[in-house]
Amino acid sequence: MTGGMSDLGALAGIFSQLSLLAFGGGNSILPEMQRQVVDVHHWMSARHFAALYALAQAAPGPNMLVVALIGWSVAGLLGALTATIALCAPSSLLTFVIAGMWHRVRGAPWRDRIQRGLVPVTVGLVMAGAALLVRTTTTDWRAALLTGCATWLFLRSRLHPLWVLAGAAVLGASGILG
Repeated sequence: MTGGMSDLGALAGIFSQLSLLAFGGGNSILPEMQRQVVDVHHWMSARHFAALYALAQAAPGPNMLVVALIGWSVAGLLGALTATIALCAPSSLLTFVIAGMWHRVRGAPWRDRIQRGLVPVTVGLVMAGAALLVRTTTTDWRAALLTGCATWLFLRSRLHPLWVLAGAAVLGASGILG
């Protein structure tokens, strides 16, 4: 943990920008979040980032808890608060301002076209985030097999994700995964 004022400023700058790009939710900004945190600022390794993301997904609460964990890793409690506020404030303010206008133009044909046009952008951003996490966490053939099996289960069954997570934890604890 470094935690200087320059790190706090960088956290605020990164997450306030990402806030405005998070179409479809926080997972759509994961690739850029990882690039900034790992490649640009070198605050942590890609594996540490993936571990924080996994922890955030397993914990109850919002799916962007990873932002607070990143902030904590970089600058402690002040870093966690800075990153979280920077991610939430700009998009919340923009949503508040735009929501009234969006409601007033609800019958306009261009509004529906804009909404339909944003769907593939959102899906692409979320898939890019998933691809990044797969690339970071798939370290050998066993991890690749586990990722493939988990993906198959998610796509083909209605099994709760926590059961898949528990199964992967049992395999890891038993030493099967290396």
